[in-house]
Formats: sequence, C-alpha cells, structure tokens
Amino acid sequence: MTKAISIALIVGGIVLLYFGGQAFNSVSSEVSRVFTGSPTNKAIMLIVAGVVVTIAGLTGVALSGRKR
Repeated sequence: MTKAISIALIVGGIVLLYFGGQAFNSVSSEVSRVFTGSPTNKAIMLIVAGVVVTIAGLTGVALSGRKR
C-alpha cells in the first residue's frame, strides 16, 4: 500500500469517527439510549468503520516505511 493511500485512509477514518461521534450525541441516539439502552446502529457502524479504516491506514504507513 502506498503512503498516499494510507494517509487517505487515516484521514477518512478520522472523518468517520467524527461523524460517528456526532451521530452518537444526536437526539435520535439519545432517544434510542433511553428506550433500548444503546445508541443507534448508524452511530455504532460509523464509529466501528472509523476505527477499522484508521487502523488499516496506520498499518499501511507502518509497512510502507519498511525496506524489502
């Protein structure tokens, strides 16, 4: 994986985490937490996707720095 793609993945992951945090703190998520005890599926999926994409980007940066 090239460094440019890895950095794009990191940026994309951070953006997903931001929107996941916004969805987690939204009114609909608060209502869902009152009745079900958990936030909305959208918030959970955005946060999980953000973590996975950020880790993939960090791994790509770490591995692209190695010489073969």
